[in-house]
Amino acid sequence: MTTISVCICTFRRPDYLKRLLEGMGRQHTEGLFNYEIVVADNDRSQSAKSVCDAMAPTMPVKIIYCVEPEQNIARARNRALQHATGDYIAFFDDDQFPIDDWLLILYKTCNAHNVDGVLGPVKPHYEQPPPSWVVKGKFYDRPDYKTGFVIDWRKGRTGNVLLRKRVFEGMVEVFRPEFLTGEDQDFFRRAIENGYEFIWCSEAIAYETVPPLRWKRSFMLRRALLRGKVSIRHRGVKGISVAKSIIAVPLYSVSLPFALLFGQHIFMKHLVSLCDHAGRLSACVGIDLVKESYVTQ
Repeated sequence: MTTISVCICTFRRPDYLKRLLEGMGRQHTEGLFNYEIVVADNDRSQSAKSVCDAMAPTMPVKIIYCVEPEQNIARARNRALQHATGDYIAFFDDDQFPIDDWLLILYKTCNAHNVDGVLGPVKPHYEQPPPSWVVKGKFYDRPDYKTGFVIDWRKGRTGNVLLRKRVFEGMVEVFRPEFLTGEDQDFFRRAIENGYEFIWCSEAIAYETVPPLRWKRSFMLRRALLRGKVSIRHRGVKGISVAKSIIAVPLYSVSLPFALLFGQHIFMKHLVSLCDHAGRLSACVGIDLVKESYVTQ
């Protein structure tokens, strides 16, 4: 029978990981496939091992635990792939949790459309009521599309996706470590260039926890600066992107005082966009505005 490997990369989120594993244990299969769970712990101290050991006896499927000691999301994904034995590979983030037929819907959609992979929507889940400007600005609302919509590489991500294993064949390095963020877009760009096709499935829903930390303006702005810095590493887009940023930075700078008149959510949207472009331009001239590899606070 077909086997699916569900790969989860985690870093010091034991409570979220426990909730996610519980959700994975409830997945429906209708007898169409088997599945296993591969947990790649990106913490050299193996903080996720105790969670996996405690959950393993209660799970209806096998948990494969492995460690990637160097903190890098691309390396963690590659480590998970090394331990995956399935005919299909699913990726899921440790701060997310799925609906109970998530995997079944992805699998059925992939086969019904005879494509190489299927992505699903990720909706925000707030642990506490967020400030009104966060909700109005839709800062954590991601795009959704009709089922069957063919995605381009810019829409590619690994937070909620099922892929046929053949997609990875011939790739020397599936996820490239030099991409501290956007490594999934880089992967989809190369896969699509190789002729693989990926579609959307709006029914395969996952929820992403948005803790109060992510409502902090400093968090949003630093993450935008990092995102801009890494964006120029995508092959073939640097020149166009930089040209757009040269125009966008002064426009957003001038618009900020006026944006504030329309509300905090509009002001923050403009400010986040400004930081995206500023991060890109600063990286081009060798100025590193965000020195850490990941923005966590």
